Amino acid sequence: MFKKILVPTDGSKYAAKAEDLAISLAKKLDAEVIAVHVIDEKLIYPYEVMEDEGNEILSNVHTKGVKEGVVVKDALIFGDPRHDMNKIALKSEADLIVMASHGRTGLERLLMGSVADTTLKTSEIPVLLVK
Repeated sequence: MFKKILVPTDGSKYAAKAEDLAISLAKKLDAEVIAVHVIDEKLIYPYEVMEDEGNEILSNVHTKGVKEGVVVKDALIFGDPRHDMNKIALKSEADLIVMASHGRTGLERLLMGSVADTTLKTSEIPVLLVK
C-alpha cells in the first residue's frame, strides 16, 4: 500500500490541513511523510528570506510528526512548484501526494497559478486533495 506520502506545503492554513491528514494516514499505514517546500524560482524575494521561511515551515511539519510518532523527512527545493511536483514525487519514491486544493492567496497565488491543478494533470501517482 502507501509507504511514502508526499505533502507539499507552503505554510498556509490550507496546507496545514493536508499536513495533518498526511501524518494521520502515515500513522495508520505505518508509512513515512516526506514534507516538501518549493521556493518558487519566479518570486523576487531575497533567497535567504524564502529559505528561512521554508525551513521554518518544514520544521513545523516535523514537529507535528514527532508528536504523532510518524517519521517525517523534509526537502527544501528551489524550482517551479507547478511543474516540478511530479518530478519531486518520483525522485522521493512517494506512493501518494496529499496536498491542499488551495494555497496562499493574493499576489503569491496569482504568480504561482494553481499547483494543485497542475499536479493533478501531471502526477503519475495518486493525489489526494484536501479542502
